[in-house]
Amino acid sequence: MKTVVLGGGIVGVTTAYFLAKAGDEVVVVDRCEGVALETSFANAGLIAPGHSYTWASPRAPKILLKSLFAEGQALRLKLNADWRMWAWCWLFLRNCTVERSRLNTSRKVRLCRYSQQLLQRATEDERLTYDRISGGLLYLYRDPASFERGVSNMSILADSGLPLVTLDRRAVIAREPALAASASSIEGAIYCPSDESGDAHLFTRELERRCRELGVEFQLGTTIHEVRASADRIDYVDTSRGRVSGDRYVLALGSYSPFLARRLGYRLPVYPVKGYSVTLPIDASHEPPTLGGVEENQLVAWARFGQRLRLTATAEFCGYDTNHSPADFSHMLQTSKALFPNGADYQRPSYWAGLRPMTPEGTPLIGPTRHRNLFFNTGHGHMGWTMSCGTAKILVDLMSGRRPEIDITGMTLQ
Repeated sequence: MKTVVLGGGIVGVTTAYFLAKAGDEVVVVDRCEGVALETSFANAGLIAPGHSYTWASPRAPKILLKSLFAEGQALRLKLNADWRMWAWCWLFLRNCTVERSRLNTSRKVRLCRYSQQLLQRATEDERLTYDRISGGLLYLYRDPASFERGVSNMSILADSGLPLVTLDRRAVIAREPALAASASSIEGAIYCPSDESGDAHLFTRELERRCRELGVEFQLGTTIHEVRASADRIDYVDTSRGRVSGDRYVLALGSYSPFLARRLGYRLPVYPVKGYSVTLPIDASHEPPTLGGVEENQLVAWARFGQRLRLTATAEFCGYDTNHSPADFSHMLQTSKALFPNGADYQRPSYWAGLRPMTPEGTPLIGPTRHRNLFFNTGHGHMGWTMSCGTAKILVDLMSGRRPEIDITGMTLQ
């Protein structure tokens, strides 16, 4: 059985890996010259079931409205004429109820926990190295009100079996000594001992190497022009290098999946939400954090990759624009300097912005379509790495006629 995977990001490569392990002949097609050079390139690097909360929450509409008038909001809305954004935002707002938020979060954490187990197994089986730190993650709060709210909300995750520990200020510093300089501004934290961090780009490149050893063909630097179909089957893919054909096809193009899907008659509720990251060098004179985490008041994430410190922040609803300027990173740098005054070389930042392929619910779209040989694996949002191995394995099970190992209600076209 030959399967063509459209997309060479972390989702496409993990899909190729699990297909190859199942015995398929696999071809991966992507427009970039290497794997994981778009959304997966410089993301937060957190493998974080402990941060599985859906973005569509009762607080989200107020934050988005405030972002039109005030800087520094974690969620930002930029007005534009793209009707697709407004249609998607309407669906997003419909999910901003207490009931929908709890339901979507419970589905996300179930998928994330399952996926992490598979990611750990692949790491061990294939001896992958990607600056992994598996000592847990800290979810940090700076004032009593937000800390109280965070502790209250964590029951959604704890009820799904996720281990979570509440830490007071002293316990936070004991767990992460690099925060000692900012101890007076810390109220407390929620610690998830099973969460991890690492460089998703390195992980994907390592898995690509293993895929090639398993016989996977990568057609990189190849633009996908059209997916040709007749009746209820895909016939071939028209690319800049000619036709690519197979027995089955997987659409894993992240934020760009709706463009090809629309030509086949599908309206995918996937829209890009822009995120920003800055990576800073570390040398022997610095005192960087040893664990990754999230500063929950400003929603600034941090993770250490060897001699680099990565900061990420902001969810910006602005279409397919990946442009950025130094001003876009000022609030995350200020937050990091307040937490880790000597955490890295703040004079040598490397800036990046990418597009998270979000669904209104925050859960991905996996599985079959009305074309008998076409399957979707897209819409992973801000947790693409955390979810990638899980959705890949689920998809392979569905393609093979097996029941997935977890409930995927709410994660299919149906």
